[in-house]
Amino acid sequence: MTIEVKVPDIGDFSDVPVVTILVSVGDVVSEEDPLIEVESDKATMEVPSPAAGKVAEIKVAEGDPVSEGTLIVILEGDAAASTDAPVAEAAPAAAATPAPAAPQAAAPAAATVTDSGFSKAHASPSVRAFARQLDIDLSKVNGTGRKGRILREDITSFLKSSTATRPAGDPPAQGGMGIPPIPAVDFSKFGPVEDVEMSRIKKISGPALHRSWLNIPHVTHNDEADITDLDKYRKEMDTMAKDNGYRVTLLSFVIKASVSALKEHWEFNSSLHPDGDKLIKKNYYNIGFAADTPNGLVVPAIKDADRKGIVEISKELMDLSSKARAGELKGPDMSGATFTISSLGGIGGTSFTPIVNAPEVAILGLTRSKMAPVWNGEEFVPRLMQPLSLSYDHRAVDGALAARFCVTLKTLLGDMRKLMW
Repeated sequence: MTIEVKVPDIGDFSDVPVVTILVSVGDVVSEEDPLIEVESDKATMEVPSPAAGKVAEIKVAEGDPVSEGTLIVILEGDAAASTDAPVAEAAPAAAATPAPAAPQAAAPAAATVTDSGFSKAHASPSVRAFARQLDIDLSKVNGTGRKGRILREDITSFLKSSTATRPAGDPPAQGGMGIPPIPAVDFSKFGPVEDVEMSRIKKISGPALHRSWLNIPHVTHNDEADITDLDKYRKEMDTMAKDNGYRVTLLSFVIKASVSALKEHWEFNSSLHPDGDKLIKKNYYNIGFAADTPNGLVVPAIKDADRKGIVEISKELMDLSSKARAGELKGPDMSGATFTISSLGGIGGTSFTPIVNAPEVAILGLTRSKMAPVWNGEEFVPRLMQPLSLSYDHRAVDGALAARFCVTLKTLLGDMRKLMW
């Protein structure tokens, strides 16, 4: 028989986004197994399966808004069941400190993580990623969540248990890529502590940043551009833009200049081929930018930035930034970037090392511009200087090419007429 699974009564919430799809077509699920997770501004909720069966179709995608009665999954099964799932279980945004986990069985000093162990484990994708990061076999972890689901705290307890029970003199367990994990510390011995739940954005971005940092040989090239004349023009444009409901920031000009520099130095707009012997040259220019939100940084992308002028880029920057702060970005808004810019100019700093957003091969960091004395050949004159921090994957880009890219970029920013070429 066919079972249509719909979103149950989730209180006063409507049009809440699907944040995670926990199953795939062809998966066999048991009754009460979670199918999707939705997230409102107050809680994260799981929609469980009303019956055992095989997933025939998935009717929603991550980012889709759903409400009570929205069809999410079609199951194939023999058992009769109601077409609506039971009320989803809500996890408050500020969860209480979890109860101590059940005692864990001691694990070998260096357990082997197996795909079969992961496939059988009852855990969310973020928990699976956390376990892989620590090189822990989920099949050996006891879950204390609903229906035996493995929680992040269960993995932490398992790690503490295995570390505490390792015989003296044994070598420490290795983390991912053979790196010893940081030992767990009971900070409560030294003073009052509390567990503060990380935002979902940080939970997702953390493993991705860690993966990029471990896999990419990062190098950062620092330079500065003279934006004195450009900033005068930008302020004139911004004054006119205010009357039309948008703003013109320096980032709009940097995006435009970056596209021109990427065209001249295409390696920065590429990705490494999976075989490691080639670069994939991209003939399109989607510029990602790090947007600061109350829950952490997200990276929406200006698509086809080479076909847009300063005004259009400025309006799109404002629109995507507003959506980011409101938590309304969709998957397509944050995918497909070929080069990323991270700007801390509104906060401060002189330079930093931004982490390359793999599979991209480079990222540009901006900090606060400042007036500085610059020698013009006859005298020192005050000029507005913009620091540039370019991090790159040394497998795809060498130091000389990085220096040339920055020279091209600062030349474009130093003469706004060249941005119109």
